[in-house]
Amino acid sequence: MVRPAHLLYPPRVPAALRAAATVILLRDTPQGLEVLMTRRSAQASFAPGAYVFPGGGVDAADDSADAHAMSTQRPGQSDLRLTQAITAIRECFEELGVLLAYNAQGGPVSPAEISALRRDSHNDAGAFVRACSEQGLVLACDQLFVLAHWITDRDLPRRFDVPFLVARMPEDQQPVADEQEQFEPVWVRPCDALARHDAGHMLIIFPTYRTLQWLCSHTAVDAVLRACGLGSASGRDEAPQWTSCPRAGLMQDREARFMEHEPPYGELALVCPDGQIVHELAWQHERPVALLKNLRRLTAPNPGAMTGPGTNSYIVGTPASGFIVIDPGPAEASHIERLLQATQGDIRAIVCTHSHPDHAPAAWLLQALCQQRTRLSTPVLGLSSGPHADPASRFVPDRELLDGERLSLLGFGVSHTLRVVHTPGHAANHVCLLFEEEGLLFTGDHVLNGSTTVIRPPDGHMGDYMASLERLQALCEQHNVGTLLPAHGYALGPAVQALVQLKRHRHSREARVIEALAASPNATLEELLPHVYADVPQSMWPVAAGSLQAHLDHVRQTAGNQDTLRQA
Repeated sequence: MVRPAHLLYPPRVPAALRAAATVILLRDTPQGLEVLMTRRSAQASFAPGAYVFPGGGVDAADDSADAHAMSTQRPGQSDLRLTQAITAIRECFEELGVLLAYNAQGGPVSPAEISALRRDSHNDAGAFVRACSEQGLVLACDQLFVLAHWITDRDLPRRFDVPFLVARMPEDQQPVADEQEQFEPVWVRPCDALARHDAGHMLIIFPTYRTLQWLCSHTAVDAVLRACGLGSASGRDEAPQWTSCPRAGLMQDREARFMEHEPPYGELALVCPDGQIVHELAWQHERPVALLKNLRRLTAPNPGAMTGPGTNSYIVGTPASGFIVIDPGPAEASHIERLLQATQGDIRAIVCTHSHPDHAPAAWLLQALCQQRTRLSTPVLGLSSGPHADPASRFVPDRELLDGERLSLLGFGVSHTLRVVHTPGHAANHVCLLFEEEGLLFTGDHVLNGSTTVIRPPDGHMGDYMASLERLQALCEQHNVGTLLPAHGYALGPAVQALVQLKRHRHSREARVIEALAASPNATLEELLPHVYADVPQSMWPVAAGSLQAHLDHVRQTAGNQDTLRQA
């Protein structure tokens, strides 16, 4: 993992988490699925004025034996989930007067029975449990299902660990706000709520917004409940659709939040691990972006469909140690000049992860400028292009890198060591670089953020690519690598999880190839494309054709090897 001394910002201790629970009440209408939302007090210490779902903190009384004894519990609903459901039911009653419960006869609780209960027990959760028990009411915890698990962002002064539960709104009940914590209850379609927020008419905080986005894809209460485990006979505790502790950064100086699956998340975890909102995420090409004290990224001004925001050139080292530049990029004069300025020309080595024209051409120009301005003899390192490389990718370095060798910088007793890892697949001469002291991996084009790399035969090879992925995963596990640094896109993490997901994606794509071939053994490449890449925009199919050919070659090679083994 990253050495603390090289983090850009002083450490801070995020606020402690408090257990809480929220319930999302749903109903079906002729206009579609609606959700109950209510406005928080403008004086609230958390999310003042925001429209939310009812809920609050878990009280010891919610976890008591008495509370559990007067609650229904379905198979697969753990005691923890039961406590959370009790909290959600209690808070929903206190805030909106809606009670999810059964009466003494086992039927739905009536408005008259609800009116006999006091709602002003905010400071005494035990009073709610006692009052329900005295009336013989049973809390309908079996009707609440887990939708999501949110953990409040690290930057906020009050933080909660809270499941978002879902339940059907009881018939014959009407929400009435307590006018203390909650105001103005409103039934609204999820997509309408999002539109109102986007128009500036309805303040919605990030977890609520993303939960509403998920609800937009469902048209009925039953569909939501089924997705959240209704009817499951697994006997296991139901899992949330997602668990997230978002991270925040700046996008053109404005705060922006992201979940774990979104491209900026891994970079924010690397640069601001304790949740500081200081890192600018908007792409620019004029100056390097600091990721650590000994690591900067300068993105070349070559954005496009194949390069994303541009090719990332990484600058490793400090003024005391000198620098190594990884992937100097295309032959773009302004980019080369910026690399020179960022390093003051003190570049000890230029490393090309491979020789594609958006990665390597600047190497020789940068080398010449270093020699001209600083008299340094800066070597260009990498692997020579393979025999099948395109003419534009022909490349012979000053020195061939050896698999496993280390490139080291040393300044004031602090080392910066890059270990070479040969990773053919995207290109025959592709290498990755392990930053040993910081637990980082420079992945070139082998792993990208926001897209998958193209494997174009014959220089690209799917079998080699998959084998290289396996090797990188083992390396990351062995050396506790936390973050991947791709040549295109943001830093990506957690590293092992990203590699596992990428392998799963490739295997899934290959399974589609096998299915398509089984249905049409003699289909041409052009005929297979719509079936294998149906989830990819048609404008990208000419690019995808390269990877499809690589998958076809791999499938046939694997089948041929299996036939050979059977014959042997």
